[in-house]
Amino acid sequence: MSLLFQRMRWSLLLLCMFCVSSYAVDVPVGTVLAKKQELVRGIGAEVPSLDPHKSEAMNSSIVIRDLLEGLTSEDENGNLIPGAASHWHTEDNRTFLFYLRPDAVWSNGDPVTAHDFVYSWRRLADPLTASPYGWYLEMTTIKYAADVLAGKLKPNKLGITAIDNLTLKIELTESLPYFPKMLVHTSVKPVHQATIQKHGDRWTRSGNFVGNGAFVLNEWVVNERMVLIKNHKYMDAKKTILNKVTYLPIENQVAEMNRFFAGEIDISYEVPNEHFKRLAKEHSDSVVITPMLCSYYYGVRVDNPPFDDVRIRKALAYALDRDIITHYITGKGETPAYYFTPDKTADMQADLPEYATWSQDERNEKARQLLAQAGYDKNNPLEIELLYNTSENHKKIATAIRQLWKQTLGVRVSLVNEEWKTFLDTRRFGTYQLTRSGWCGDYNEPSTFLTLLLSNNSSNDMHYKNAEYDAVINKALKAKNLASRRQSYADAEAILARDMPIIPIYHYVNARLVKKKVGGYPLNNALDIMPSKYMYIKAE
Repeated sequence: MSLLFQRMRWSLLLLCMFCVSSYAVDVPVGTVLAKKQELVRGIGAEVPSLDPHKSEAMNSSIVIRDLLEGLTSEDENGNLIPGAASHWHTEDNRTFLFYLRPDAVWSNGDPVTAHDFVYSWRRLADPLTASPYGWYLEMTTIKYAADVLAGKLKPNKLGITAIDNLTLKIELTESLPYFPKMLVHTSVKPVHQATIQKHGDRWTRSGNFVGNGAFVLNEWVVNERMVLIKNHKYMDAKKTILNKVTYLPIENQVAEMNRFFAGEIDISYEVPNEHFKRLAKEHSDSVVITPMLCSYYYGVRVDNPPFDDVRIRKALAYALDRDIITHYITGKGETPAYYFTPDKTADMQADLPEYATWSQDERNEKARQLLAQAGYDKNNPLEIELLYNTSENHKKIATAIRQLWKQTLGVRVSLVNEEWKTFLDTRRFGTYQLTRSGWCGDYNEPSTFLTLLLSNNSSNDMHYKNAEYDAVINKALKAKNLASRRQSYADAEAILARDMPIIPIYHYVNARLVKKKVGGYPLNNALDIMPSKYMYIKAE
């Protein structure tokens, strides 16, 4: 063997140390990995909480999915896959047995057991936890969840039992074939009991945090950065390529864009609307658009004047030209929304409400008639406040809608801007008239949207209460077949169009700036489940 050939052989061997052959992540054959496997992601506003039982923000969920592993999960294509449970079984879709992986451990080395999930779900349901997502357990129809949440029963009565360390039994009150899908949600992920008992609310701080996900919290500097490092005790650690993930909170989309092109960020959280067309033209290799199971809407506080008058709610909804918003303001491929549930949601079949079939001129004329009937016109203008959270994108949409309502109806809109955490509190306590809202599916099924408007849903910030609507949704949840369930969902959308507790504006797509060196993105997952464990850095 010649010396030259030997050197070439050793060079190839060294190179292939960074080739992908042993990872289960779907990496194209021949891809060469960078020596430095570190990813920097934008996360929008500062993450309010890393406690899955106290979080309600979408950006929190993105980080939590890196830190905690639930019973089930979804792959990069949106297919349901096992998580901490290796498999599950049910005879009647009412009683489920989940079998945990024996190699699943917490980041401190403790085994992940069925008892961890029992503790976690009881904590979620406990009124003392005051979880904004406690209602989610009731939507799963888990036995006694409603009474536990109402304080009528102790949390230990909840229909979840550890048969042994690795077998979890969950009892529902109704047959729910899509129940395993619902368990991908952030709120039903497990927490480490001993850590919470030791540190209380400080358990999510760096140095205290114990998780069972692919990464573990290493550093958290509020309003500056959050650093996660690879959890070598994770059950699938050998399949995780990245060693470090840094999240940067940047509320201003233009500032985030500038930091992306300065090389400080690998994946942005958003793209500034006003720059999208230019970016798509000049940086098409960096702009990535993916599907998203989300609705953008304005929530209406229906029990406070003047919005206790349905004619006013309908007038504003009719006079909102959604084509202008989606074409000229957002412009990334969003679709105008006339009902709440995105049409790409599995098992959703609803007819468009009547007003959606009219021309915009017809909608405007009907809006003026309704407003006049309610006692308002250009000589006696309606004056309202519109609340939105700090974001240039939200501000531009609100400004455009304010102008549309002024031109069409003479309505005077005062815009109120609040920082994210304050904004969430204002919405939760109901001290607003009209608010910017968005809702993304917790799982791929219409109930994840339509149950939000139930009278007893703690996330129903509109305070909408309608016994007829509640009955239709409950009928859907108890439906014995898909056709009946679909019809109930369509009936529910018709009621919302009639009562207008929310004003649907558009259905999202997800546009981000992504460096070419990032592998494993885009993920074709409409729930925007994009764990860092699916990503890697390619050699440049």
